[in-house]
Amino acid sequence: MAKAVRLDKFLADAGKGTRSEVKKFIQKGQVQVNGTPAEKPELKVDQDKDVVVLAGETVGAAPEFVYYLLNKPAGCVSATEDRNDRTVMEYVPSDRKGIFPVGRLDKDTEGLLLITDDGDFAHSITSPKKHVDKKYVAKLDGEITEDTVKAFSDGIEFSDGTKCRSAVLECDENDKKTGIVTICEGKYHQVKKMFLCCGLKVVHLQRISIGGLYLDSNLHIGECKLLTDLDKKSVFIGNIH
Repeated sequence: MAKAVRLDKFLADAGKGTRSEVKKFIQKGQVQVNGTPAEKPELKVDQDKDVVVLAGETVGAAPEFVYYLLNKPAGCVSATEDRNDRTVMEYVPSDRKGIFPVGRLDKDTEGLLLITDDGDFAHSITSPKKHVDKKYVAKLDGEITEDTVKAFSDGIEFSDGTKCRSAVLECDENDKKTGIVTICEGKYHQVKKMFLCCGLKVVHLQRISIGGLYLDSNLHIGECKLLTDLDKKSVFIGNIH
């Protein structure tokens, strides 16, 4: 038999918002338990027996794992906590324990970042052996040339001897200061350092996809959404390696 939990915790764990957000739903009379409007967030519910309805939608028990897609803004770090900077966790609408960012994006880099509490899933994305592609849009201080494209394809070597795997670099004929880069690794500052090796500085960087999962054009910077099972599976579809 499931242990009874507070109503606000039940709703938050089910991905319906943070504890403070779901408390407001309860205060506004938007939550019913067994057909009766809930008056207090501390009301105990049994997920096996009680029927909880939020704004007309039945809320199921909290899933084993959750998966969020965040359109990361610049100015925050990919960490669960930090003494000096804001973290990406401040943008996740959940107080669920144990969630963390999958890999990292630099503080000044924007775009697609996954947040989860599924360690196996995170490892399968970040492990170099899995070769899951990550695609970025890079705006540069100079123009991309055929030599730049070839260098990325050949595999760039950093000054410390680190060799990058072959990467795909594409650019528009009408905008040679913007490139779309596809890599299957996650070395520290990798995209920026690859361009620096070619004499170019990245002035803006955005990740737009991981595997077959793309950044939702309707998801504004700083917004976050729960992923479906289909979204999760799409991560492992469409790799170039």
